[in-house]
Amino acid sequence: SDGSAPREDVFGVLSLIVWALTLIVTVKYIRFVLRADNKGEGGTLSLMSLARGSFPAHSAAILALGVIGAALFTGDSMITPAISVLAAVEGLETVAPAFEPYVVPITVLIIIALFAVQRFGTGAVGGVFGPITGIWFIAIGISGLTHIIANPDVLWAINPYYAIHFLAANPALSLGTIGAVFLAVTGAEALYVDLGHFGRRPIVLAWLSIVFPCLLLNYTGQGAYILTRTNLPENVFFDMQPGWALLTMVGLATAATIIASQAVISGAYSLIRQTVQMNLLPRFSILHTSETQEGQVYLPRVNWILGAGVIVLVLGFERSSNLASAYGISVTGQMVVTDLLLFIVMRRVWNWSWAAALSATVLFLVVDLVFLGSNIIKVVSGGWVTLTIALVMCLIIWTWIRGTRYLFDKTRKNEIPLHFLADNLLKKKPHLVSGTAIFLTSDPESAPTALMHSLKHYKVLHEQNVILSVVTAQQPVVPDSERVKMETINELFMRVTLTFG
Repeated sequence: SDGSAPREDVFGVLSLIVWALTLIVTVKYIRFVLRADNKGEGGTLSLMSLARGSFPAHSAAILALGVIGAALFTGDSMITPAISVLAAVEGLETVAPAFEPYVVPITVLIIIALFAVQRFGTGAVGGVFGPITGIWFIAIGISGLTHIIANPDVLWAINPYYAIHFLAANPALSLGTIGAVFLAVTGAEALYVDLGHFGRRPIVLAWLSIVFPCLLLNYTGQGAYILTRTNLPENVFFDMQPGWALLTMVGLATAATIIASQAVISGAYSLIRQTVQMNLLPRFSILHTSETQEGQVYLPRVNWILGAGVIVLVLGFERSSNLASAYGISVTGQMVVTDLLLFIVMRRVWNWSWAAALSATVLFLVVDLVFLGSNIIKVVSGGWVTLTIALVMCLIIWTWIRGTRYLFDKTRKNEIPLHFLADNLLKKKPHLVSGTAIFLTSDPESAPTALMHSLKHYKVLHEQNVILSVVTAQQPVVPDSERVKMETINELFMRVTLTFG
Protein backbone atom coordinates (compact mmCIF):
# COMPACT_ATOMS: atom_id res chain seq x y z
CA SER A 1 0.00 0.00 0.00
CA ASP A 2 2.92 2.36 0.68
CA GLY A 3 4.66 1.46 -2.59
CA SER A 4 7.36 -0.72 -1.03
CA ALA A 5 8.04 -4.29 -2.15
CA PRO A 6 7.04 -7.17 0.20
CA ARG A 7 10.05 -9.02 1.62
CA GLU A 8 8.84 -12.42 0.34
CA ASP A 9 8.43 -11.06 -3.20
CA VAL A 10 11.92 -9.56 -3.24
CA PHE A 11 13.41 -12.79 -1.90
CA GLY A 12 11.40 -14.83 -4.41
CA VAL A 13 12.47 -12.88 -7.51
CA LEU A 14 16.06 -12.67 -6.28
CA SER A 15 16.13 -16.43 -5.64
CA LEU A 16 14.85 -17.03 -9.20
CA ILE A 17 17.70 -14.91 -10.62
CA VAL A 18 20.35 -16.61 -8.49
CA TRP A 19 19.24 -20.11 -9.44
CA ALA A 20 18.74 -19.21 -13.11
CA LEU A 21 22.37 -18.04 -13.25
CA THR A 22 23.49 -21.16 -11.39
CA LEU A 23 21.54 -23.82 -13.28
CA ILE A 24 21.54 -22.40 -16.81
CA VAL A 25 24.92 -20.71 -17.08
CA THR A 26 27.16 -22.35 -14.48
CA VAL A 27 25.88 -25.93 -14.55
CA LYS A 28 24.53 -26.33 -18.07
CA TYR A 29 26.82 -24.17 -20.21
CA ILE A 30 30.04 -23.89 -18.20
CA ARG A 31 30.03 -27.47 -16.90
CA PHE A 32 28.63 -29.36 -19.91
CA VAL A 33 27.89 -27.46 -23.13
CA LEU A 34 31.33 -25.83 -23.48
CA ARG A 35 32.86 -29.31 -23.53
CA ALA A 36 31.01 -30.06 -26.78
CA ASP A 37 33.41 -28.28 -29.14
CA ASN A 38 33.96 -29.26 -32.75
CA LYS A 39 37.68 -28.67 -33.46
CA GLY A 40 37.59 -25.74 -31.04
CA GLU A 41 34.42 -24.20 -32.47
CA GLY A 42 31.20 -23.78 -30.51
CA GLY A 43 27.59 -22.88 -31.25
CA THR A 44 24.50 -24.66 -32.49
CA LEU A 45 26.01 -25.70 -35.81
CA SER A 46 29.13 -27.18 -34.19
CA LEU A 47 26.92 -29.14 -31.83
CA MET A 48 24.79 -30.20 -34.79
CA SER A 49 27.89 -31.45 -36.64
CA LEU A 50 28.93 -33.57 -33.67
CA ALA A 51 25.41 -34.99 -33.36
CA ARG A 52 25.04 -35.69 -37.12
CA GLY A 53 28.40 -37.41 -37.33
CA SER A 54 27.47 -39.75 -34.50
CA PHE A 55 23.88 -40.41 -35.58
CA PRO A 56 23.71 -40.51 -39.42
CA ALA A 57 20.39 -42.37 -39.42
CA HIS A 58 18.63 -39.16 -38.33
CA SER A 59 20.86 -36.71 -40.17
CA ALA A 60 17.99 -34.74 -41.77
CA ALA A 61 16.15 -34.16 -38.47
CA ILE A 62 19.37 -33.11 -36.72
CA LEU A 63 20.17 -30.74 -39.61
CA ALA A 64 16.71 -29.16 -39.26
CA LEU A 65 17.29 -28.61 -35.53
CA GLY A 66 20.67 -27.02 -36.20
CA VAL A 67 19.28 -24.69 -38.86
CA ILE A 68 16.47 -23.56 -36.52
CA GLY A 69 18.98 -22.86 -33.74
CA ALA A 70 21.28 -20.93 -36.09
CA ALA A 71 18.37 -18.89 -37.46
CA LEU A 72 17.21 -18.00 -33.94
CA PHE A 73 20.72 -16.83 -33.03
CA THR A 74 20.70 -14.53 -36.07
CA GLY A 75 17.67 -12.74 -34.62
CA ASP A 76 19.37 -12.59 -31.24
CA SER A 77 22.55 -11.10 -32.75
CA MET A 78 20.52 -8.14 -34.04
CA ILE A 79 18.34 -7.46 -31.02
CA THR A 80 21.04 -7.84 -28.32
CA PRO A 81 23.19 -4.85 -29.42
CA ALA A 82 20.06 -2.75 -29.90
CA ILE A 83 18.54 -3.36 -26.46
CA SER A 84 21.89 -3.37 -24.63
CA VAL A 85 23.18 -0.05 -25.92
CA LEU A 86 19.75 1.61 -25.69
CA ALA A 87 19.37 0.57 -22.04
CA ALA A 88 22.80 1.93 -21.14
CA VAL A 89 22.35 5.26 -22.91
CA GLU A 90 18.96 5.66 -21.21
CA GLY A 91 20.95 5.86 -17.97
CA LEU A 92 21.85 9.41 -19.02
CA GLU A 93 18.26 10.37 -18.27
CA THR A 94 18.93 9.48 -14.63
CA VAL A 95 21.75 12.03 -14.57
CA ALA A 96 19.84 14.67 -16.54
CA PRO A 97 16.28 14.22 -17.91
CA ALA A 98 17.14 16.72 -20.66
CA PHE A 99 19.10 13.92 -22.40
CA GLU A 100 15.88 12.07 -23.32
CA PRO A 101 15.56 13.43 -26.93
CA TYR A 102 19.18 12.47 -27.63
CA VAL A 103 19.04 8.84 -26.47
CA VAL A 104 18.25 7.35 -29.90
CA PRO A 105 20.77 9.48 -31.90
CA ILE A 106 23.55 8.72 -29.38
CA THR A 107 22.67 5.01 -29.51
CA VAL A 108 22.84 4.98 -33.32
CA LEU A 109 26.25 6.70 -33.30
CA ILE A 110 27.61 4.19 -30.77
CA ILE A 111 26.33 1.26 -32.85
CA ILE A 112 27.92 2.65 -36.04
CA ALA A 113 31.24 3.01 -34.19
CA LEU A 114 30.92 -0.50 -32.73
CA PHE A 115 30.47 -2.13 -36.13
CA ALA A 116 33.16 0.08 -37.70
CA VAL A 117 35.89 -1.28 -35.37
CA GLN A 118 35.02 -4.92 -36.03
CA ARG A 119 37.47 -5.06 -38.94
CA PHE A 120 40.37 -4.91 -36.46
CA GLY A 121 39.42 -8.37 -35.16
CA THR A 122 38.23 -9.84 -31.87
CA GLY A 123 41.76 -9.95 -30.45
CA ALA A 124 42.46 -6.25 -31.01
CA VAL A 125 38.99 -5.15 -29.91
CA GLY A 126 39.16 -7.48 -26.90
CA GLY A 127 42.52 -6.03 -25.90
CA VAL A 128 40.82 -2.65 -25.46
CA PHE A 129 37.52 -3.96 -24.08
CA GLY A 130 38.96 -6.56 -21.67
CA PRO A 131 40.24 -4.20 -18.95
CA ILE A 132 37.03 -2.13 -19.11
CA THR A 133 34.99 -5.31 -18.61
CA GLY A 134 37.06 -6.25 -15.57
CA ILE A 135 36.57 -2.79 -14.04
CA TRP A 136 32.82 -2.99 -14.76
CA PHE A 137 32.28 -6.29 -12.98
CA ILE A 138 34.39 -5.28 -9.98
CA ALA A 139 32.47 -1.98 -9.77
CA ILE A 140 29.02 -3.61 -9.83
CA GLY A 141 30.20 -6.26 -7.37
CA ILE A 142 31.36 -3.60 -4.88
CA SER A 143 28.17 -1.61 -5.50
CA GLY A 144 26.04 -4.60 -4.54
CA LEU A 145 28.27 -5.60 -1.61
CA THR A 146 27.82 -2.23 0.12
CA HIS A 147 24.05 -2.73 0.22
CA ILE A 148 24.37 -6.37 1.31
CA ILE A 149 26.51 -5.26 4.27
CA ALA A 150 23.81 -2.74 5.19
CA ASN A 151 21.07 -5.39 4.99
CA PRO A 152 22.62 -8.91 5.27
CA ASP A 153 19.22 -10.60 5.71
CA VAL A 154 18.89 -10.52 1.93
CA LEU A 155 21.35 -13.44 1.73
CA TRP A 156 18.51 -15.75 2.77
CA ALA A 157 17.21 -15.35 -0.79
CA ILE A 158 19.84 -17.86 -1.92
CA ASN A 159 17.50 -20.54 -0.53
CA PRO A 160 15.51 -21.96 -3.51
CA TYR A 161 12.48 -22.23 -1.20
CA TYR A 162 11.76 -18.54 -1.78
CA ALA A 163 11.69 -18.99 -5.57
CA ILE A 164 9.27 -21.92 -5.34
CA HIS A 165 7.12 -20.15 -2.73
CA PHE A 166 6.90 -16.98 -4.85
CA LEU A 167 5.73 -18.89 -7.94
CA ALA A 168 3.20 -20.89 -5.92
CA ALA A 169 1.84 -17.81 -4.14
CA ASN A 170 1.63 -15.65 -7.28
CA PRO A 171 0.44 -17.88 -10.15
CA ALA A 172 -0.97 -14.92 -12.07
CA LEU A 173 2.42 -13.17 -12.04
CA SER A 174 4.56 -16.26 -12.61
CA LEU A 175 4.90 -16.19 -16.41
CA GLY A 176 5.64 -12.47 -16.57
CA THR A 177 8.15 -12.67 -13.73
CA ILE A 178 9.96 -15.69 -15.20
CA GLY A 179 10.16 -13.90 -18.55
CA ALA A 180 11.74 -10.88 -16.85
CA VAL A 181 14.15 -13.06 -14.83
CA PHE A 182 15.34 -14.69 -18.06
CA LEU A 183 16.90 -11.36 -19.09
CA ALA A 184 19.62 -12.12 -16.51
CA VAL A 185 20.84 -15.18 -18.46
CA THR A 186 20.30 -14.23 -22.10
CA GLY A 187 24.04 -14.13 -22.84
CA ALA A 188 24.56 -17.82 -22.02
CA GLU A 189 24.24 -19.05 -25.61
CA ALA A 190 26.73 -16.40 -26.78
CA LEU A 191 29.32 -17.96 -24.43
CA TYR A 192 29.10 -21.16 -26.44
CA VAL A 193 29.04 -19.52 -29.86
CA ASP A 194 32.17 -17.51 -28.95
CA LEU A 195 34.10 -20.65 -28.00
CA GLY A 196 36.17 -20.46 -31.20
CA HIS A 197 37.15 -16.85 -30.48
CA PHE A 198 38.45 -17.32 -26.94
CA GLY A 199 38.71 -21.03 -26.06
CA ARG A 200 37.03 -22.91 -23.21
CA ARG A 201 39.57 -22.26 -20.46
CA PRO A 202 39.48 -18.41 -20.57
CA ILE A 203 35.66 -18.42 -20.67
CA VAL A 204 35.33 -20.80 -17.70
CA LEU A 205 37.99 -18.95 -15.70
CA ALA A 206 36.43 -15.52 -16.34
CA TRP A 207 32.94 -16.73 -15.44
CA LEU A 208 33.80 -18.55 -12.22
CA SER A 209 36.37 -16.09 -10.86
CA ILE A 210 34.89 -12.70 -11.78
CA VAL A 211 31.60 -12.57 -13.68
CA PHE A 212 29.44 -15.00 -11.69
CA PRO A 213 30.47 -13.74 -8.20
CA CYS A 214 30.07 -10.08 -9.20
CA LEU A 215 26.65 -10.68 -10.77
CA LEU A 216 25.46 -12.47 -7.63
CA LEU A 217 26.72 -9.61 -5.46
CA ASN A 218 25.05 -6.96 -7.60
CA TYR A 219 21.66 -8.65 -7.96
CA THR A 220 21.61 -9.45 -4.24
CA GLY A 221 22.63 -5.86 -3.50
CA GLN A 222 19.74 -4.59 -5.61
CA GLY A 223 17.40 -6.77 -3.55
CA ALA A 224 18.84 -5.37 -0.33
CA TYR A 225 18.41 -1.81 -1.63
CA ILE A 226 14.76 -2.39 -2.60
CA LEU A 227 14.02 -3.69 0.90
CA THR A 228 15.18 -0.40 2.40
CA ARG A 229 12.98 1.74 0.15
CA THR A 230 9.45 2.88 0.89
CA ASN A 231 8.78 3.29 -2.82
CA LEU A 232 10.06 1.34 -5.84
CA PRO A 233 12.53 3.26 -8.03
CA GLU A 234 12.10 3.17 -11.80
CA ASN A 235 15.71 2.08 -12.39
CA VAL A 236 17.03 0.18 -9.36
CA PHE A 237 20.59 -0.25 -10.65
CA PHE A 238 21.27 3.45 -11.21
CA ASP A 239 19.15 4.58 -8.25
CA MET A 240 21.24 2.51 -5.81
CA GLN A 241 24.46 4.30 -6.81
CA PRO A 242 25.74 7.17 -4.65
CA GLY A 243 25.50 10.56 -6.34
CA TRP A 244 29.26 10.94 -6.79
CA ALA A 245 29.48 7.61 -8.67
CA LEU A 246 26.36 7.88 -10.83
CA LEU A 247 27.92 9.45 -13.94
CA THR A 248 30.87 7.04 -13.77
CA MET A 249 28.52 4.05 -13.56
CA VAL A 250 26.49 5.32 -16.53
CA GLY A 251 29.72 5.53 -18.54
CA LEU A 252 30.84 2.07 -17.43
CA ALA A 253 27.39 0.62 -18.14
CA THR A 254 27.46 2.06 -21.65
CA ALA A 255 30.94 0.64 -22.27
CA ALA A 256 29.96 -2.74 -20.79
CA THR A 257 26.86 -3.08 -22.95
CA ILE A 258 28.88 -2.23 -26.05
CA ILE A 259 31.31 -4.98 -25.05
CA ALA A 260 28.44 -7.40 -24.41
CA SER A 261 27.19 -6.62 -27.90
CA GLN A 262 30.67 -7.38 -29.22
CA ALA A 263 30.39 -10.94 -27.90
CA VAL A 264 27.15 -11.52 -29.82
CA ILE A 265 28.50 -9.90 -32.99
CA SER A 266 31.66 -12.05 -32.99
CA GLY A 267 29.43 -15.05 -32.31
CA ALA A 268 27.40 -14.17 -35.40
CA TYR A 269 30.60 -14.16 -37.49
CA SER A 270 31.49 -17.64 -36.22
CA LEU A 271 27.99 -18.93 -36.89
CA ILE A 272 27.79 -17.56 -40.45
CA ARG A 273 31.28 -18.91 -41.18
CA GLN A 274 30.22 -22.38 -40.02
CA THR A 275 27.06 -22.08 -42.12
CA VAL A 276 29.13 -21.27 -45.21
CA GLN A 277 31.58 -24.10 -44.48
CA MET A 278 28.66 -26.54 -44.32
CA ASN A 279 27.36 -25.18 -47.65
CA LEU A 280 24.14 -23.97 -46.02
CA LEU A 281 24.67 -20.41 -47.30
CA PRO A 282 26.41 -18.77 -50.28
CA ARG A 283 30.10 -17.99 -49.82
CA PHE A 284 31.08 -14.75 -48.07
CA SER A 285 34.44 -13.03 -47.77
CA ILE A 286 35.92 -14.43 -44.53
CA LEU A 287 38.99 -12.72 -43.06
CA HIS A 288 41.04 -14.38 -40.31
CA THR A 289 42.13 -11.79 -37.75
CA SER A 290 44.36 -13.90 -35.48
CA GLU A 291 47.45 -16.07 -35.98
CA THR A 292 46.73 -18.09 -32.84
CA GLN A 293 42.92 -18.48 -32.70
CA GLU A 294 41.57 -20.13 -35.86
CA GLY A 295 38.02 -19.13 -34.91
CA GLN A 296 38.64 -15.37 -34.84
CA VAL A 297 37.15 -14.18 -38.11
CA TYR A 298 35.63 -11.05 -39.63
CA LEU A 299 32.98 -11.07 -42.37
CA PRO A 300 32.70 -7.55 -43.88
CA ARG A 301 29.36 -8.04 -45.64
CA VAL A 302 27.75 -9.77 -42.66
CA ASN A 303 29.07 -7.02 -40.38
CA TRP A 304 27.22 -4.26 -42.18
CA ILE A 305 24.04 -6.29 -42.70
CA LEU A 306 23.93 -6.86 -38.93
CA GLY A 307 24.73 -3.21 -38.26
CA ALA A 308 21.91 -2.01 -40.52
CA GLY A 309 19.49 -4.43 -38.85
CA VAL A 310 20.44 -3.20 -35.36
CA ILE A 311 19.96 0.45 -36.36
CA VAL A 312 16.53 -0.31 -37.85
CA LEU A 313 15.49 -1.96 -34.55
CA VAL A 314 16.70 1.05 -32.52
CA LEU A 315 14.84 3.52 -34.74
CA GLY A 316 11.71 1.35 -34.77
CA PHE A 317 11.42 0.61 -31.03
CA GLU A 318 13.15 3.73 -29.59
CA ARG A 319 13.11 2.47 -25.96
CA SER A 320 14.79 -0.56 -24.40
CA SER A 321 11.53 -1.31 -22.55
CA ASN A 322 9.81 -1.67 -25.93
CA LEU A 323 12.57 -3.96 -27.20
CA ALA A 324 12.38 -6.08 -24.04
CA SER A 325 9.08 -7.48 -25.30
CA ALA A 326 10.88 -8.73 -28.42
CA TYR A 327 13.79 -10.15 -26.45
CA GLY A 328 14.09 -13.64 -25.06
CA ILE A 329 12.11 -15.81 -27.49
CA SER A 330 15.04 -16.46 -29.82
CA VAL A 331 17.45 -17.21 -26.96
CA THR A 332 15.08 -19.61 -25.19
CA GLY A 333 14.43 -21.33 -28.51
CA GLN A 334 18.19 -21.77 -29.04
CA MET A 335 18.56 -23.20 -25.55
CA VAL A 336 15.88 -25.84 -26.19
CA VAL A 337 17.61 -26.79 -29.47
CA THR A 338 20.93 -27.01 -27.59
CA ASP A 339 19.35 -29.33 -25.00
CA LEU A 340 18.10 -31.74 -27.69
CA LEU A 341 21.39 -31.80 -29.62
CA LEU A 342 23.41 -32.12 -26.41
CA PHE A 343 21.44 -35.24 -25.49
CA ILE A 344 22.58 -36.91 -28.72
CA VAL A 345 26.19 -35.87 -28.06
CA MET A 346 26.01 -37.18 -24.49
CA ARG A 347 24.77 -40.56 -25.70
CA ARG A 348 26.64 -41.04 -28.97
CA VAL A 349 29.87 -39.03 -28.56
CA TRP A 350 30.55 -39.01 -24.81
CA ASN A 351 29.03 -42.51 -24.38
CA TRP A 352 26.94 -41.58 -21.36
CA SER A 353 24.41 -44.10 -20.09
CA TRP A 354 20.73 -43.58 -20.94
CA ALA A 355 19.96 -42.72 -17.31
CA ALA A 356 22.69 -40.07 -17.00
CA ALA A 357 22.01 -38.41 -20.37
CA LEU A 358 18.24 -38.44 -19.88
CA SER A 359 18.44 -37.07 -16.32
CA ALA A 360 20.62 -34.12 -17.34
CA THR A 361 18.55 -33.39 -20.46
CA VAL A 362 15.22 -33.51 -18.61
CA LEU A 363 16.57 -31.09 -15.98
CA PHE A 364 17.80 -28.66 -18.63
CA LEU A 365 14.65 -29.01 -20.76
CA VAL A 366 12.25 -28.41 -17.88
CA VAL A 367 14.03 -25.17 -16.96
CA ASP A 368 14.38 -23.98 -20.57
CA LEU A 369 10.80 -24.88 -21.56
CA VAL A 370 9.47 -22.91 -18.58
CA PHE A 371 11.46 -19.89 -19.78
CA LEU A 372 10.31 -20.48 -23.37
CA GLY A 373 6.68 -20.61 -22.23
CA SER A 374 7.09 -17.36 -20.32
CA ASN A 375 8.50 -15.65 -23.42
CA ILE A 376 5.90 -16.97 -25.88
CA ILE A 377 3.41 -14.45 -24.47
CA LYS A 378 5.67 -11.71 -25.88
CA VAL A 379 5.06 -12.70 -29.51
CA VAL A 380 2.28 -10.19 -30.17
CA SER A 381 3.94 -7.30 -28.31
CA GLY A 382 7.27 -7.55 -30.16
CA GLY A 383 8.52 -11.12 -30.13
CA TRP A 384 7.39 -11.46 -33.74
CA VAL A 385 10.46 -9.42 -34.78
CA THR A 386 13.07 -12.02 -33.85
CA LEU A 387 10.84 -14.84 -35.08
CA THR A 388 10.50 -13.07 -38.45
CA ILE A 389 14.29 -12.66 -38.71
CA ALA A 390 14.72 -16.35 -37.86
CA LEU A 391 12.07 -17.35 -40.41
CA VAL A 392 13.78 -15.33 -43.15
CA MET A 393 17.12 -16.95 -42.26
CA CYS A 394 15.54 -20.43 -42.39
CA LEU A 395 14.02 -19.61 -45.78
CA ILE A 396 17.38 -18.44 -47.17
CA ILE A 397 19.16 -21.58 -45.91
CA TRP A 398 16.39 -23.88 -47.19
CA THR A 399 16.45 -22.17 -50.63
CA TRP A 400 20.25 -22.50 -50.84
CA ILE A 401 20.17 -26.18 -49.82
CA ARG A 402 17.45 -26.98 -52.38
CA GLY A 403 19.20 -25.00 -55.10
CA THR A 404 22.66 -26.50 -54.54
CA ARG A 405 21.23 -30.03 -54.40
CA TYR A 406 19.37 -29.45 -57.66
CA LEU A 407 22.55 -28.11 -59.27
CA PHE A 408 24.59 -31.00 -57.85
CA ASP A 409 22.16 -33.56 -59.25
CA LYS A 410 22.25 -31.89 -62.67
CA THR A 411 26.05 -31.69 -62.84
CA ARG A 412 26.45 -35.20 -61.40
CA LYS A 413 24.70 -36.66 -64.44
CA ASN A 414 27.34 -35.14 -66.74
CA GLU A 415 30.28 -35.71 -64.38
CA ILE A 416 33.29 -37.59 -65.73
CA PRO A 417 36.27 -38.81 -63.65
CA LEU A 418 39.27 -36.63 -64.42
CA HIS A 419 41.66 -39.56 -65.06
CA PHE A 420 39.19 -41.14 -67.50
CA LEU A 421 38.82 -37.87 -69.44
CA ALA A 422 42.58 -37.21 -69.47
CA ASP A 423 43.36 -40.70 -70.81
CA ASN A 424 40.76 -40.43 -73.58
CA LEU A 425 41.86 -36.95 -74.64
CA LEU A 426 45.46 -38.17 -74.83
CA LYS A 427 44.41 -41.00 -77.16
CA LYS A 428 42.20 -38.81 -79.32
CA LYS A 429 43.38 -35.25 -79.02
CA PRO A 430 41.08 -32.36 -79.97
CA HIS A 431 42.49 -29.25 -81.62
CA LEU A 432 45.22 -27.94 -79.27
CA VAL A 433 45.84 -24.23 -78.74
CA SER A 434 48.97 -22.74 -77.22
CA GLY A 435 49.11 -21.64 -73.61
CA THR A 436 47.95 -22.87 -70.22
CA ALA A 437 44.37 -23.00 -68.92
CA ILE A 438 43.55 -23.09 -65.20
CA PHE A 439 40.26 -24.61 -64.04
CA LEU A 440 39.15 -24.06 -60.44
CA THR A 441 37.24 -26.89 -58.80
CA SER A 442 36.25 -28.09 -55.33
CA ASP A 443 36.33 -31.72 -56.51
CA PRO A 444 39.79 -32.53 -57.92
CA GLU A 445 38.78 -36.09 -58.83
CA SER A 446 36.18 -35.01 -61.41
CA ALA A 447 36.48 -33.01 -64.61
CA PRO A 448 35.49 -29.37 -63.90
CA THR A 449 32.25 -28.13 -65.48
CA ALA A 450 34.11 -25.24 -67.17
CA LEU A 451 36.49 -27.71 -68.86
CA MET A 452 33.61 -29.83 -70.15
CA HIS A 453 31.82 -26.70 -71.37
CA SER A 454 34.94 -25.59 -73.27
CA LEU A 455 35.37 -28.98 -74.94
CA LYS A 456 31.69 -29.20 -75.87
CA HIS A 457 31.24 -25.72 -77.33
CA TYR A 458 34.70 -24.68 -78.58
CA LYS A 459 36.10 -28.12 -79.50
CA VAL A 460 39.57 -27.03 -78.38
CA LEU A 461 41.98 -27.81 -75.55
CA HIS A 462 45.01 -25.92 -74.30
CA GLU A 463 48.45 -27.52 -74.45
CA GLN A 464 48.66 -27.44 -70.64
CA ASN A 465 45.64 -27.67 -68.34
CA VAL A 466 45.84 -27.14 -64.59
CA ILE A 467 43.04 -28.48 -62.37
CA LEU A 468 43.31 -26.21 -59.32
CA SER A 469 41.80 -26.79 -55.87
CA VAL A 470 42.13 -24.39 -52.94
CA VAL A 471 41.92 -25.81 -49.41
CA THR A 472 41.75 -23.90 -46.10
CA ALA A 473 43.65 -25.72 -43.35
CA GLN A 474 42.51 -25.80 -39.72
CA GLN A 475 45.67 -23.97 -38.61
CA PRO A 476 46.86 -20.36 -38.88
CA VAL A 477 50.00 -20.95 -40.98
CA VAL A 478 50.82 -23.72 -43.45
CA PRO A 479 54.55 -24.54 -43.94
CA ASP A 480 55.90 -23.70 -47.40
CA SER A 481 56.68 -27.37 -48.02
CA GLU A 482 52.98 -28.26 -47.58
CA ARG A 483 51.43 -25.26 -49.28
CA VAL A 484 51.57 -26.48 -52.90
CA LYS A 485 50.92 -30.04 -54.01
CA MET A 486 51.41 -30.85 -57.71
CA GLU A 487 50.51 -34.06 -59.49
CA THR A 488 51.05 -34.75 -63.19
CA ILE A 489 48.19 -36.74 -64.69
CA ASN A 490 49.59 -36.87 -68.24
CA GLU A 491 51.21 -34.51 -70.74
CA LEU A 492 47.96 -32.53 -71.07
CA PHE A 493 46.78 -32.31 -67.44
CA MET A 494 48.22 -31.42 -64.06
CA ARG A 495 46.40 -31.37 -60.72
CA VAL A 496 47.43 -28.65 -58.21
CA THR A 497 46.20 -28.25 -54.63
CA LEU A 498 46.93 -24.99 -52.80
CA THR A 499 46.57 -25.09 -49.01
CA PHE A 500 46.31 -21.88 -47.00
CA GLY A 501 45.98 -21.21 -43.27
